[in-house]
Amino acid sequence: MTSNRDRQRAAARARLEREMADRAERSASRRRRNTTIAATAGGLVVLLGVAWLVVVLTKGDDTKTGAEAAASASASATPTSCTWLPLVDPSASPKPEIPKEVKDVGTPPASGEPRTGSQVMTMDTSVGVIKIKVDTEHAPCAAASFTYLAGKKFFDGSKCHRLVTQSIYVLQCGDPSGTSLGGPTYRYAEENLPTGRRPAYTEGMVAIAKTQNPASSGSQFFIVYKDIESLSADYTVLGRVTEGLDLVKKVAEAGTVPDPAASGDPAAASSGDGAPKTEVKINSLTMSPAS
Repeated sequence: MTSNRDRQRAAARARLEREMADRAERSASRRRRNTTIAATAGGLVVLLGVAWLVVVLTKGDDTKTGAEAAASASASATPTSCTWLPLVDPSASPKPEIPKEVKDVGTPPASGEPRTGSQVMTMDTSVGVIKIKVDTEHAPCAAASFTYLAGKKFFDGSKCHRLVTQSIYVLQCGDPSGTSLGGPTYRYAEENLPTGRRPAYTEGMVAIAKTQNPASSGSQFFIVYKDIESLSADYTVLGRVTEGLDLVKKVAEAGTVPDPAASGDPAAASSGDGAPKTEVKINSLTMSPAS
């Protein structure tokens, strides 16, 4: 007999396939209507949207190809330097436009990031204060990125735009646009992957959202409020919540806002994946040395 977890995973995959198909069709329509330059930019928006959207909808299947396994193994080791890759190719001609959902605040320094100890990320939110112990030693590039973005007030005034309450248990934040498409103008490699752990992501962990491609981490992050059995070790572990996890759990208990677009699809309407009913607005996000 098919288990409830299997049905949940199948439903998640079906939703993802529908979303990808819908986005692909919209992308094709834009390409037919617009010029080559506009089409290139539009395609990038679709790519970002689909990729960031799947961060916590995957993956019932942990099977990887040899190349994927090698990439994961490489990412699990701490890099010796941080490389900030441009979101769009600056050498392209004509140069693609940066999607409107992306917030340009420049890039972190090319060197000199701390590589020992830990830091404290403090989120002053509309539901209370959430504190996270950031593992600077094992995730120095992610920590450097968040320190830089916090210094630019990148996160201030943004909302935690996504809550998942079935199969995957996360509150996702870090997108100033609130669309799941946003982030900075750069990306960077994954690090501090929980390879070999089962479950890989446990209650209280904070990890960085990414696409299915390597070196695609950005500003979006998710707080795990309950152990996740079905998520493979592909996402950088930034740290762990030390204060305020109870607030996240209360938000999760309140559930998600029904998707208006899913009014004719009972399965999608009850997917447990959408904006949280209890709004979580980040008034400010700061990074400081651990005491």
